[in-house]
Amino acid sequence: MAICFLFASSVLLRIVFMDFEFIAAAEASDPEMSASIVGPTAPLRAALDEVEELRERLQRRESELDDRERAVEAAQTLVETRLAELEAAETHLEMLIQLSDEAAENDLSQLTEVYQAMAPGEAAALFSQMDPNFASGFLSRMSTEASAAIMAELPPETAYAISIVIATRNAGAPTLETDPPAEIDPDT
Repeated sequence: MAICFLFASSVLLRIVFMDFEFIAAAEASDPEMSASIVGPTAPLRAALDEVEELRERLQRRESELDDRERAVEAAQTLVETRLAELEAAETHLEMLIQLSDEAAENDLSQLTEVYQAMAPGEAAALFSQMDPNFASGFLSRMSTEASAAIMAELPPETAYAISIVIATRNAGAPTLETDPPAEIDPDT
């Protein structure tokens, strides 16, 4: 549409300039004739001025749009850069969490081995001082024989509390259907 407008403006300008050349030639030959020619070209000149003003406004608008487009491109580049930085930071954080988890797991495994290697009476003395939730974590990791020997040495109240924690630890976990499937009648 802008191209059509500019094309029409160009045609109109050429007509006007031809008209002005005609007026200039007429004024040179007959000064009285110029007064009669100036009348009809005044609206044409006003229209040309308006077309020129519209063309200038279009150029300013186009320039503003170009500026906005460059600003949007710059913002998009900045967003993409920041997104890449966030993704790199997330990857780094995941790696650190994994290292931390592995270190914690190694510490727990090593401590479990230490408790398992102790005499059951000595380990029981330590376990009786621990919170039942904490103690149950170690006993769950130990071999059945080692945890049984330690539980046998614990005071009955402590052994009972630890047993309750171990038994109910997964009580809220989802389970498969608890009703057994109906038996299939071989005669049908």
